[in-house]
Amino acid sequence: MIITKSVSRFARNTVDTISNIRKLNEKGVAVIFEKEHVNTLDGSGELMLTILASLAQEESRSISQNVTMGKRWSFKDGHVSFAYSSFLGFKKTENGIEIDEEQAKTVRLIYRLFLLEGMTTTGIAHYLNDLKIPTPRNGSKWLGNNIMSILKNEKYKGDALLQKKFTTDFLSHKMKENEGEIPQYYVHDCLPSIVSKEEWDMVQTELERRLRFKGSYSGNNPFSTKLICGDCGGFYGKKIWHSTDIYKKEIYRCNDKFNKEHQKCQTPILTEDKVKALFIKAYNELLSNKSNVIEDAILVRDLLSNTDALDRTIEEQSLELEIVGGLVDKLIKENCNQAQNQEEYLFKYDELSKRFEKAKGDLTAAQKEKSYKQGQSIRIDAFIERLNKTNEFLIEWDQEIWNFMLETATVNRDDSITFKFKNGTEITEK
Repeated sequence: MIITKSVSRFARNTVDTISNIRKLNEKGVAVIFEKEHVNTLDGSGELMLTILASLAQEESRSISQNVTMGKRWSFKDGHVSFAYSSFLGFKKTENGIEIDEEQAKTVRLIYRLFLLEGMTTTGIAHYLNDLKIPTPRNGSKWLGNNIMSILKNEKYKGDALLQKKFTTDFLSHKMKENEGEIPQYYVHDCLPSIVSKEEWDMVQTELERRLRFKGSYSGNNPFSTKLICGDCGGFYGKKIWHSTDIYKKEIYRCNDKFNKEHQKCQTPILTEDKVKALFIKAYNELLSNKSNVIEDAILVRDLLSNTDALDRTIEEQSLELEIVGGLVDKLIKENCNQAQNQEEYLFKYDELSKRFEKAKGDLTAAQKEKSYKQGQSIRIDAFIERLNKTNEFLIEWDQEIWNFMLETATVNRDDSITFKFKNGTEITEK
């Protein structure tokens, strides 16, 4: 015999309750529910139980809805809550959520390795594993996904996006990524920041840049996706000459130089030392004209920061989508409620669909262009800040400056390289 306080404590729903009771009955095991005074071995027990289980399920649904609505109203009011105990870099104190300085060192290290050292998320995970740094849940194994979630989480710059996920079913408690099904709320400056907003924004821009190159980017090769062939626009890659003998040598050449589908590229083969030496010359030339470069960069940044025209387009196309959506709903309802010529109905529906898709495409394009301009503006801001702090010329290779300051390095046929810095300045060294 199993003695249970009430039906609601036995199972979440009617189906589970009845199926489990039947299995127990087959084994000769009775279940008594104290609150409802039901014994499952009685003749009328199952019928009564079905009714009571349905009521218990409805009560569970009602409680779940109330809890969900309470949380959503809390989010709407800007109240931020998260699982800080398993969130790297934060801790709960009597004064609220504060920075855990020991863990924050790991967060800042991850951002530095990604942004300044150019490492990939997988490379950073291996690096942390080698140092035996514990994961957010005090585990011993970091994965690339762990690093990616830390790099993308806005809480590290002091903000919070609420309702990233939501519960789809009160019975299974299954969570789903919020893709617009319910409102999201963005709260600014609600947490202490572990990294600056500028650094966080630069990381997002770099993530997007690397995503465009997909498999071409390598954290072990500082030249990947930056060293470009001036003939075909392809990337330069590292190659090994005489890999099995004493004349072994590493060189860089266009990856498509001997691709039969392309005309042979005439750009030269380079060594790592040559690229580094020419970059040092280009950087020092940039630094010698520092004040003019900064003035020009400020003008470009201000131009990129002005998104008024794009904002108007976004507002107009958002309104257009709302209007067309309303017209489609109205058309469908009219077709349901009264007889209509279906060919005319389908023609109107197709026209509205085309109008909707055009507005959607224009909106997406405007949003992407605005995001790109904002990303470029952030990068130039960081470039200006870095250049303002720098007064010393380079005497040796500095990978951090290469990653942080340089956009691309284009190799030309005449054995020169054109270095394009992140403010748009181009300097050619031969």
